[in-house]
Amino acid sequence: MPDPTILCEALEKSFGEVRALRGVDLEVQPGTVFGLLGPNGAGKTTAVRILTTLLHPDGGRALVAGRDVVREAEELRPLIGLAGQYAAVDENLTGLENLEMVGRLYHLPAAEARRRAGAVLERFDLTEAADRPAKTYSGGMRRRLDLGASLVGRPEVLFLDEPTTGLDPRSRLEMWDIIRELVHDGTTLLLTTQYLEEADRLADLIAVIDGGRVIANGTSDELKDRVGGEVLAVRVRDREKVARAAGAVLGLGPGGGKADNNTGEITIPVGRDGTTLLTEAVRRLDGDGIELADIALRRPSLDDVFLALTGHTAESAEAEADAPARGRSR
Repeated sequence: MPDPTILCEALEKSFGEVRALRGVDLEVQPGTVFGLLGPNGAGKTTAVRILTTLLHPDGGRALVAGRDVVREAEELRPLIGLAGQYAAVDENLTGLENLEMVGRLYHLPAAEARRRAGAVLERFDLTEAADRPAKTYSGGMRRRLDLGASLVGRPEVLFLDEPTTGLDPRSRLEMWDIIRELVHDGTTLLLTTQYLEEADRLADLIAVIDGGRVIANGTSDELKDRVGGEVLAVRVRDREKVARAAGAVLGLGPGGGKADNNTGEITIPVGRDGTTLLTEAVRRLDGDGIELADIALRRPSLDDVFLALTGHTAESAEAEADAPARGRSR
């Protein structure tokens, strides 16, 4: 096996009394997508900032493309690209001017910077908007321009820190297609996300991070296998009865479960004896006069994995991390 393109060993980082990273270990192989999955406040962005030389760790070490992120930062920077959670473009410059500026920051000759800028605009379907100020771009266009800027220097390793946050579903799917193309062309990519489906669709390997610690890692299927067995998914027809239905069935599984008032769905890890529990759930709900829209056994999702590993869903963890009283750093 080749040496990992990204290697973290016992990374530590604190901000005052807040321990953002608590001994993080990661390995990312060349030409793969590595998903760093966790809610806001988990430590994902702090890890990316260290790996892209923007922060120094308090302890441990990290290598990217064979370079130490602290001792060899200057050598490393031309080899990496970073697109953050928010599009970092100059709104008063045109799309072409933004990309040309990035090329000059990489010390490219003016003609080469313009050539690469044009190629990036074409790749990201922004050629028609090349001469428009970035402030006239939609959110999805700005995000594509930001990702394009991270590629002008043709990096070996690309870091995408929650690249689809705030995008509409169509723009998110377009971004996923771009990410797949980049990896197909040989780029090694580390992707942080709080969207479970995103990690499931894109990542070859996933690390689940919570509270500054890696609490699990593996392929999507390996993580799902850790939950064990199947999940019983119950959807009630009348969403006002979700709480009542949850009270009737949540105790059936070996532990845990959740109810979503927005979708009317209740999910319960059921271990290996799902058919028996499905029958009992139907009996209980019918006895309570609760009409079902759907009931089925399915494989666990990454959301089920997150619940099993942390005791809370990604959404509830995100809400907790965003509470002002917590004061946690991302």
